[in-house]
Amino acid sequence: MPDRGGGPTGPRIRAGRPTRGVRTLLMTLGVLAVLGMAFTMFAGFWTDWLWYRSVHYSSVFTTTLWTKIGLFFVFGVLMAVAVGVNIWLAHRLRPPLSAMSMEQQSLDRYRMGIAPYKKWLLLAVTALVGLIAGASAAGQWRTWLMWVNGVPFHQKDPQFHLDVSFYAFDLPWYRFLLGFGFAAAILCLIAAALTHYLYGGLRVTSPGARATGAATGHLSVLLGIFVALKAVAYWLDRYGLAVKSSDFKATGNWTGLRYTDANAYLPAKTILFCIAVICALLFFATLWRRTWQLPVIGFGLMVLSAILIGGLYPAIVQKFQVQPNEQAKEAPYVQKNLTATREAYGIDATKVTEYDGKPTTSDKAKLRNDADDAASIRIMDPNIVSPTFQQAQQMKKYYAFPTNLDVDRYPAKDGADTKEQDTVIGLRELNLDGVPSNNWINDHFRYTHGYGVVAAKGTEADDRGQPVFNESGLPSKGDLGTYQQRVYYGEKTTTYSIVGGPQKEVDYSADNGDEKTTSYTGKSGVNLDNPINRAAYAVAFNEPQILYSGAIGKGSRILYNRTPKERVEAVAPWLTIDGDTYPAVVDGHIQWIVDAYTTSNGYPYSSRTTLGDTTADSLTAANNTRAVVAQQNQVNYIRNSVKATVDAYTGEVRLYQWDTQDPVLKTWMKAFPGTVRPKSAISRDLLAHLRYPQDLFKVQRELLTRYHVTDAQTFLTGSEVWQVPDDPTNDSGSAVPPYYLSMKMPDQSERAFSLTTTFTPNGRDNLAAFMAVDSDPGTSDYGKIRLLKLPTSTTADGPRQVQSQFNSRPDIAETISLLTRGHSKVEYGNLLTVPLDGGLLYVEPVYVLGGNKLKYPLLGKVLVTYNGKPAFEDTLDEALNKVFGVAGSTSTPPATGTTSPPPSGNPTVQQALGDAQKAFDAGQKALQSPNGPDWTAYDKAQKDLKAALKRAEDAQAKAGKNGTGSKN
Repeated sequence: MPDRGGGPTGPRIRAGRPTRGVRTLLMTLGVLAVLGMAFTMFAGFWTDWLWYRSVHYSSVFTTTLWTKIGLFFVFGVLMAVAVGVNIWLAHRLRPPLSAMSMEQQSLDRYRMGIAPYKKWLLLAVTALVGLIAGASAAGQWRTWLMWVNGVPFHQKDPQFHLDVSFYAFDLPWYRFLLGFGFAAAILCLIAAALTHYLYGGLRVTSPGARATGAATGHLSVLLGIFVALKAVAYWLDRYGLAVKSSDFKATGNWTGLRYTDANAYLPAKTILFCIAVICALLFFATLWRRTWQLPVIGFGLMVLSAILIGGLYPAIVQKFQVQPNEQAKEAPYVQKNLTATREAYGIDATKVTEYDGKPTTSDKAKLRNDADDAASIRIMDPNIVSPTFQQAQQMKKYYAFPTNLDVDRYPAKDGADTKEQDTVIGLRELNLDGVPSNNWINDHFRYTHGYGVVAAKGTEADDRGQPVFNESGLPSKGDLGTYQQRVYYGEKTTTYSIVGGPQKEVDYSADNGDEKTTSYTGKSGVNLDNPINRAAYAVAFNEPQILYSGAIGKGSRILYNRTPKERVEAVAPWLTIDGDTYPAVVDGHIQWIVDAYTTSNGYPYSSRTTLGDTTADSLTAANNTRAVVAQQNQVNYIRNSVKATVDAYTGEVRLYQWDTQDPVLKTWMKAFPGTVRPKSAISRDLLAHLRYPQDLFKVQRELLTRYHVTDAQTFLTGSEVWQVPDDPTNDSGSAVPPYYLSMKMPDQSERAFSLTTTFTPNGRDNLAAFMAVDSDPGTSDYGKIRLLKLPTSTTADGPRQVQSQFNSRPDIAETISLLTRGHSKVEYGNLLTVPLDGGLLYVEPVYVLGGNKLKYPLLGKVLVTYNGKPAFEDTLDEALNKVFGVAGSTSTPPATGTTSPPPSGNPTVQQALGDAQKAFDAGQKALQSPNGPDWTAYDKAQKDLKAALKRAEDAQAKAGKNGTGSKN
């Protein structure tokens, strides 16, 4: 056949082998991939370092980093060396000749296969276990720092009389070391056993002895080390009983020793420790005896002893000694738990006062005057009026207020006088959803910050039911004076911005339509002049435009980690942050104030609580941003040891030592010197805005449902158990939140800014107690918890009962029904409780949300009740006048019983209600005007509505007095 090939023949290509060019390409791609991964890792590290340096907390970064690196290498090397030495030793102790058997012939193939790679295989195995052990150890950096820097509590546990610091700082580290030792012993034992088996030191089916003398001695030593570690574990378990959690039917969650622990488990652990030590010595003795007979017998006895002494004996003691007389046996240990728990949660100084729950005077005029003096009753609920702030003060769509506003104290003018006023406050923060056109430049360069504070008096509303603003407008003006109004750092600021460069930033639009711009002049953020920085952030944020965008130039800085929580958590990772940060105008700047806690779960005898569960209430159920950060943290010691601030303009983070006695904080201050400023550095202006934190209060009130009792016998009976009532103003089924207001407790001579809550008996709705803590740091009583305990023989109404009474009143129900017509909705505000002359005054604002698109609440009515007598009026003053029956009341008397005529049974009432409906509809129409709300028409409609309701009330009262009208 003729040759069909034409032209010169090229080089022969072997099938299945890539060409040199392909190999070069693959190698290049591989190198680029490795370089890409390396730069990605470098970018994460480098941007973290730049950020910590920008906030002047680089020592936190370096201390944490070097601690992790040190632990990684120390424990990684220890584990690698331990495993490697035992593999090498097992190989060295291999028998010179292996038995001629099928088992050994099969193993010969493996031995020959790995012979050329023995060193590499040894390095790979040791490197792998070293990496795993090092990574695990690096995660214990907090445990190490607390152990090496721990300071004493100067308090001793009641069982072993050791300082509490041993359980809080030392015991966790010893347990880690013990766990590491167990892991090392087990891995060494497995590695040595496999090596001995591979090289004939251990035999399964081969004739002759199952183990050589060398293998027996080697493995016996490793088993002896394991059993010796078990002896150490038994010894540490003795101390662990003081911080052991268990279920106890009388108290629920329990921490510490009980009768069985002290009289059965404790001696059992001591006996098992001795047995384990003897057993370990028997294993070590095989180095000379070369037999496992005695060690195996000893190990079997140790296991049997663990079952009998460590398990069966305590069960017998519990069954036959404790259960027949539990209260007498457990009482001494319960008393220890009571004392320790109250100390650990800071509730040991709680002042409990018996309170009758009934008025002591019948002088109505005096009660009315006392009501004004008892509290600055807040009718602006910060958790409801945010949409009203939004409607009245948003100004621009690219601004927004948080869902929950905050309560603070500011001076307010009252005629010629200036006095401190409970104030509802919020910041006009950046809202990128309202930016006219969302693109990269707008979202990250032009719209970068919010603008201004908006504040309203907490105790007042205007004629339209709107807040009375004492700081408003754009720019904001009012009682707060002059301050830097731009908000670059806030609760809603969750994206990064690039500022200070050639691109101007939008401030706001003036009344004449001109757009006001600015350029950031602060020193926060990271400078992007350096191309390496730009490349690192382009990779870290997965945004390549950062690398080449012309909008970035000289002076450009990137701002991120911009929420107050993020910033404080980053610079102090050893703190637990309160769920509610709040703004304050301090020394000419807007400062976010952040309450931070030091916690421990190693306080002996103190019962544990889960922060996420304990701090949950009806607000966190609806808005999870209010929850504590450490949702699943179980703690049994907590202190509000640090007050932190974050400047809303510069982003500067400051940590102030608040609890100067807290040993946990002192320990962390030793670990991170220079990060926490002394308490004396807090300025007077800042001090005026600090307050008692909500989450700590919620933890303490949950503990006080049981631990208000100081007598062990009463505690064990469970007869004095309380509960935090569900929020009666909504259907969430969650606990009522605590409320801030300025009020006066019975033993106080003047009002103090306080945080309050109520308790009901377990499973019942009547009131059991009222709790308040002084929240004003300017007073000597700051942090003092006061409990007003009602007698069990009385049935003072609790929050749910008060709300039920409000809802069941015919006259109130009729008015509520009228208010909810025309697509409107009624929303109940915070139900405030105020002690007054031996009784309890309840006040609840009622808001009306307009129909259709106007879904913002306006104060419509105020509900008040005292001593079972309710009132439902337009203003707080009118409601108080009505309740106390003093001059000025314009409202309907309480229902007189089942023979009281319903409103529909009287023609005059019917006509008046018809007029009221017309006035209400006119008001809604005025609010929904196409050109915006017509407030003049709305005011007229409100006056007509009030007059019509007054005529209806008068006619109904007259009919009831004369006995006319239809019967129910």
